[in-house]
Amino acid sequence: MSKSIKVGLLGLGTVGTGVYKVLTQNAEIIAQRVGTPVTVEKIVVNNVNKKRDIDLPPGIITDRAEAVLDNPDIDIVVEVMGGIEPAREYILKALRGGKHVVTANKDLIAEYGEELFDAEKEHHTDLFFEASVAGGIPIIRPLKQCLAANRVTEVMGIINGTTNFILTKMTQEGSDFDEVLAEAQALGYAEADPTADVDGLDAARKIAILASVAFNTRVTYRDVYVEGIRNIGAMDIKYASELGYTVKLLGIAKDQDGQVEVRVHPVLIPNSHPLAAVNEAFNAIFVRGNAVGETMFYGPGAGELPTASAVVADIIEVARNIISSVTGRISCTCYEQRAIKPIGEIFSKYYLRLIVKDEPGVLASIASVLGNQNVSIATVIQKRSIEDLAEIVLITHQVQEQNLQDALAVIKGMSITKEIANVIRVEGEDE
Repeated sequence: MSKSIKVGLLGLGTVGTGVYKVLTQNAEIIAQRVGTPVTVEKIVVNNVNKKRDIDLPPGIITDRAEAVLDNPDIDIVVEVMGGIEPAREYILKALRGGKHVVTANKDLIAEYGEELFDAEKEHHTDLFFEASVAGGIPIIRPLKQCLAANRVTEVMGIINGTTNFILTKMTQEGSDFDEVLAEAQALGYAEADPTADVDGLDAARKIAILASVAFNTRVTYRDVYVEGIRNIGAMDIKYASELGYTVKLLGIAKDQDGQVEVRVHPVLIPNSHPLAAVNEAFNAIFVRGNAVGETMFYGPGAGELPTASAVVADIIEVARNIISSVTGRISCTCYEQRAIKPIGEIFSKYYLRLIVKDEPGVLASIASVLGNQNVSIATVIQKRSIEDLAEIVLITHQVQEQNLQDALAVIKGMSITKEIANVIRVEGEDE
């Protein structure tokens, strides 16, 4: 074996600790797979005096980023700090200094990927980011390599474990959102401020990354249409179940006539679809390619060791490239410039839950307004009666979003309408 590959860690939080554990506990097998030992040289932290639950060699901890970034002995910089700055500054400095970088930072890749990949290309280095999406589930490398023979037409997935846990509990227990969110926070599945998860922002960053890789075009976080799950009620889940559907928060990216459709929102998905059976905090990503057909990647989407598994796999790949002198072999794949399809131009089926006056002719009036906007009804059920009000549930045929929104604007202003209680898109089935 040649001299060892040396790694510098930026961060020693949950993921950083997992990376150190995997690299040290599996050191022998990693050395065999790389062809040389891979060792941690330095670890940069904010507080060197903080008590940690792992044994570390003397002198390995520092609070100076320069001890990694300017260290000529370090070959691979592993960024597991999170956030935008100073992570962006550190990664750029590492790449410009000829060091290879592995990161788990979805925020950074989703918003500043173009700048980082330009630096990678210019300086003939590697920048790997498998752990930025779906934790321990391999998806970036399969899209770039294993499915490279395909024209990928759709990527659709459960890519946020917190929201999937909440929706699973709501489905199983018949509980409302606020009640289950409090339970998720108590169990540690949701943060004290759950905004990034329940409002879809975390999933939006991840689907931006997946869309960029799948469709070979730059998609940023700002391109993603986003809705969260705060408006999903126990009654929506109950009615969905009666109609043969499960409610999930999905990240969806599609190749549509040369444009890219990219969005995050709740959906009704048929119970027969493989994503419908993905429960609790697990993630799953469904991919459709023109050669392979349909495939699905499933597993833990977060956590210390699952995420560390993806990070260390990237480290191993970079180390192999260093040994073989083939770095930069698969760099940024965003070589196309494709437009993002506006949300008003997408086509979908829709679930509508309306609270209206309980009197003759109401349904006919609503159907007339929908028909005037080329929205046709596939299913209609009258549900609860509440004093002089009725609850109506509709499923439409495939329609254009803007047509539906125009119809709903009219319905909302009608004297017979008390409330448009919810509008949820239906995905995962053919017309």
